[in-house]
Amino acid sequence: MSAQRYWWVGAWVCLLLLAGCGQADDGWARVQETAVLRVGIDPTYPPFASTDGRDVWGLEVDLARALAAELGAEAQFTYFGFDGLYDALLTQQVDVLISALVVDVSRTRDFAYSTPYYNAGEVLLYAAGLELQGWRDLHDQSVAVELGSPAHMEANRWQRRLRGLMVLTYDTADAAVAAVVNGRTPAALVDATSAHLFLRQHPQTNLQQLPDPMTVRPYALVVRKEDGRLLRQLNHALARLQTSSQLAQIMAKWLR
Repeated sequence: MSAQRYWWVGAWVCLLLLAGCGQADDGWARVQETAVLRVGIDPTYPPFASTDGRDVWGLEVDLARALAAELGAEAQFTYFGFDGLYDALLTQQVDVLISALVVDVSRTRDFAYSTPYYNAGEVLLYAAGLELQGWRDLHDQSVAVELGSPAHMEANRWQRRLRGLMVLTYDTADAAVAAVVNGRTPAALVDATSAHLFLRQHPQTNLQQLPDPMTVRPYALVVRKEDGRLLRQLNHALARLQTSSQLAQIMAKWLR
């Protein structure tokens, strides 16, 4: 399955989840009236969001500001721990969550998700010179993963289907990728963010990446389920950012 098709599968799932959204306009009416989009964010997850206590920066901070501008508003950030994000939204302390949140079907009774803006799923990095078209070419090879990670679980599934595949575990995703660089294994399966950041920090590294992600873990905006009109406006704004390449520029700034 191509990367584009993966993306649209995730987007289609999100759109299905939106089908039951209510029609209440309170959230969008408040944004229009105040020209402020109140954003809930956990600023402890670089490069998506970081803070020094006074200012906040990161990929999702830039995304929130760009979305707010598309809506004719200004982004106002309120910081929460990850566990407090959904409660803050439910109690109307904020209008939207933009905080590396994966679409969670179990929460769709109270919340609704936008179309995805980022796929945080696993990607396969491999040594230059290795002829690799997909994960099925790893028979009689080894692959490095972070112990206990989603990549580890995915590689275990591969191992049950591929002859002679060895799964090598490391303490971190960076250590798994470094094992490829150091010649201890021909490939590493890690989450997309770890892969992007490793390649950004080691630009001379002679690694290749399969173009298609191995799994899909879509990050999306979250609103209260009754804020259907606000969600539609946010989805339209996301689409405009994609069409104008501004979303791609934000991604490149923080991940490339």
